[in-house]
Amino acid sequence: MCGENHPYRPQQNLPEQGRELPIAFPRSMGIHEGQSLFFEMQLGRSAAFLSLIQPLIVKHLCNGTSQPAMALDNLEKIYTQVRPGFIRVDADEITYPAHIILRYEIERDLIEGNIEVDDIPELWQQKMQDYLGLDVAGDHKKGCMQDIHWPMGSFGYFPSYTLGAMVAAQLFAAQRKAMPNIEDLIRNGNLSPMFDWLKSNIWSQGRKYSTAELLTRATGEPLTASYFQQHLKERYLG
Repeated sequence: MCGENHPYRPQQNLPEQGRELPIAFPRSMGIHEGQSLFFEMQLGRSAAFLSLIQPLIVKHLCNGTSQPAMALDNLEKIYTQVRPGFIRVDADEITYPAHIILRYEIERDLIEGNIEVDDIPELWQQKMQDYLGLDVAGDHKKGCMQDIHWPMGSFGYFPSYTLGAMVAAQLFAAQRKAMPNIEDLIRNGNLSPMFDWLKSNIWSQGRKYSTAELLTRATGEPLTASYFQQHLKERYLG
């Protein structure tokens, strides 16, 4: 899921002034990832957006013939399906953070010298069993060798995915407050107000502010997990 194949890279609408200076770059990997997940998860899997694209799916992928599998209520079930799996990039919103926690805990202990590289497969198996109830013993392709990050030296990177999910949920919640009719806007395909809000509050600010101040200016408070938690409850338990 989140961030491996960005359909939208949040590089546009950064500050024009000082384009080549650090101040005009994205604020952080967490904020950067938050833009991708805003569109992929907050917007793209919302009931309002699915209602917008469902007729297009039927028209272009089903030759205009209505099919039970492409009915709106079934699409909503498909996009809110929860199923623990071995592969992080295929994980749903609910189980994805468990993949991140698993990797973070291993790399933290590795960096702090509490474990050795040879310990990783066994720890991976133990944590995969504890967090997701899955047995990955002996299959490194589904286990600790499935990601490119550690082999390419990107340690400490994984948390940005879940930080991004938190950012996305908080930004979407702030947009709901600013635009009470946001669901109607989405259903009608009028996404410009959402883009304009992000451009004004996030993209055009670059690295002018710290992450905490950037989010406080945009949403009224620093980053908190509460909006992501509420989002998951509303989407999967509501």
